[in-house]
Amino acid sequence: MELLTPSIGNIFWTAVVFLLLVLLLKAFAWKPILSAVKEREDNIQNALNQAKLAKKEMEDLKADNERIMREAKIERDAILKEAREIKDRIVAEAKDAAKSEGDKLIEAAKQTINAEKNAAMADIKSQIGTLSVNIAESILKQKLENNEAQNELVQNYLNKSNLN
Repeated sequence: MELLTPSIGNIFWTAVVFLLLVLLLKAFAWKPILSAVKEREDNIQNALNQAKLAKKEMEDLKADNERIMREAKIERDAILKEAREIKDRIVAEAKDAAKSEGDKLIEAAKQTINAEKNAAMADIKSQIGTLSVNIAESILKQKLENNEAQNELVQNYLNKSNLN
């Protein structure tokens, strides 16, 4: 039971050894341990600050990216609108040119048709004239086969000429 009851000397030497241990730990171990803990705490704080900075930079980049996308969409829409206007203008010009060219072709065709019609009419008149002369000549030859009919025709013709 003596082991369980502490003696004063035992308590004294245990306290002295404990104090020496505390002083030695304070002198050699606590400063490096505390400085290591402080350094680690500073490193963690720096890492957190850098993470906050990186997060802010990412948000700024995201905002810039969205702004650039909006501007690009606006520019794309403007370019598409301009392209549509140019296309519409070119199509309208092409339609006008085609209509004008078509009108010219139609007018030229009408003139050609009229010229050919006039030429055909002149040819028909000429042929009718020739045919009429041939028919009249044939009729006259048949009627004027004898002298008496010839004299009567000449007399008729002279009488008509005198009346005019």
